[in-house]
Amino acid sequence: MLYHSTRGGSSGQTFEEVVMRGLSPEGGLYVPDSIPKVTVQQLQEWSQLPFYKLAAAIMKLYIGDEISDEDLLDISRKSYATTFSDGLTTPLKKLDDDRYILELFHGPTFAFKDVALQFLGNLFEYFLKRKAEKGESVKPITVLGATSGDTGSAAIYGLRGKENIDVFILHPKGRVANVQERQMTTVLDSNVHNIAVDGSFDDCQAIVKECFSDKQFNTTYDLAAVNSINWARILAQITYYYSSYFQYLKQNDQMSQILDCSDMQNLPTLTYVVPTGNFGDILAGFYATEMGLPTQLVIATNSNDILHRFVQTAEQEVRAVEPTIAPAMDIQISSNFERYLLHLANNDTAKVAAWMSDFKTKGKMSVSPEEHQKVKDSFMSNNCNELQILTAIKKYHEKYNYIACPHTACGLHAMDEHLNETTDASYKKVLKKGSAAAITLATAHPAKFDVAVHRAIGQDPVFPGPLEACKTMETRCLSSAADKEAIKKLVAKYSSRNPDNQKQSKGWKLISACPVTMATNIGIALGGAFVVYSAFKYFTKK
Repeated sequence: MLYHSTRGGSSGQTFEEVVMRGLSPEGGLYVPDSIPKVTVQQLQEWSQLPFYKLAAAIMKLYIGDEISDEDLLDISRKSYATTFSDGLTTPLKKLDDDRYILELFHGPTFAFKDVALQFLGNLFEYFLKRKAEKGESVKPITVLGATSGDTGSAAIYGLRGKENIDVFILHPKGRVANVQERQMTTVLDSNVHNIAVDGSFDDCQAIVKECFSDKQFNTTYDLAAVNSINWARILAQITYYYSSYFQYLKQNDQMSQILDCSDMQNLPTLTYVVPTGNFGDILAGFYATEMGLPTQLVIATNSNDILHRFVQTAEQEVRAVEPTIAPAMDIQISSNFERYLLHLANNDTAKVAAWMSDFKTKGKMSVSPEEHQKVKDSFMSNNCNELQILTAIKKYHEKYNYIACPHTACGLHAMDEHLNETTDASYKKVLKKGSAAAITLATAHPAKFDVAVHRAIGQDPVFPGPLEACKTMETRCLSSAADKEAIKKLVAKYSSRNPDNQKQSKGWKLISACPVTMATNIGIALGGAFVVYSAFKYFTKK
């Protein structure tokens, strides 16, 4: 399988090249030359596999012979077999006959991003090691990413301590949940650098893209992407659509529908309700559908609803970002949408480039009525405000004894809105093809958004041990204006390529520490000095 850019100019790229490069030179995103179609026989075989083997089988379709079967299975095993707390990796929970929740938060940072970033971290390591084993020169790569909360911690946990990898993660200052911030800033490994940016997530994301488009800077530091602009992120997320589909059939004693099936048309359709801001998670669902999985997709947004407005009106228009209690979705510029636009344009890269140019210069772009109908054939959508988010959290807690994070609650609200479109609340009459059930993707553990959850239900969610420990751990963080040049200077200063950092691997930690860390370190230093002084006085008296 080879890859090309959404904007033309870059084609014939290998999987390794697109993973290590992230963004194409002309600013486009890489997509596969074709979408493989899954056969009934493959579905039958996949339905019997544990998650890590299923993931490897799906990924193989997009990787081909670039990674051997044995090595790919080993990468997948490292990513999923031992790092997730649930044996199913992404377990499907049944609420009632119509409603299910797909829990994607059983990884090390308790967010759905772990599914992709555990894999991507191991993939980076694999490619660098393989290069060294071939006797090729290996320079450190610089992972530069932006986060609205969960990508940062998941990337950091996937890459901390890895050889030849520097990690710089930008987050909007004061616009991520406290738990999310502490998950990132309490990781003190010398290759990890957090940067709080005075601006929004869109500002952070724009800076990252500008840095990748800066040819000299990109070449000097060998930039690599962890945001969902990296194709490997989308590829890894396709896996849990298939896994959950098989889980649904097993839970409802319907596996015979696959095992005895001879025609994909006879398989039941499931509806996936996907909370999304950057369009990555829903795009993975779109690829799963295009591959042949019988699904329908619902986009769920908060009040920053540019994606919902596009589905409804055919126009995408940027508005001011409104801070909400679902901060990971506080986005107006959804990077991955460009990949879908290429599909919408029938692979016309010039058309996509024109759309993206309009969007950048005018803050809006629109599609034709025929193209808009195509959009509506692929997606339904819904938005919700803060009150509706809180109401959904409370409702599902009271009715099902289930506590959801605010982002998941956007999905639950969307699911209920579609259910309530008919008097008998029958999904089969609401959705176009008919659907056996609806599955809302649960994107994060509720404890990561404890303040919002407490507002909704009057009590705190139970904190898993690692999240509880974050509350009192030492932190380290840099600060910056929302400016590309300022970020470039920080990368240059703290990169492992900097000779000063090679001489003193950990000496810079105090300089870059947040105020809390500074106070902690100074206190430790003064306390230690007092002990030494006291001991000296004692023994000199003797």
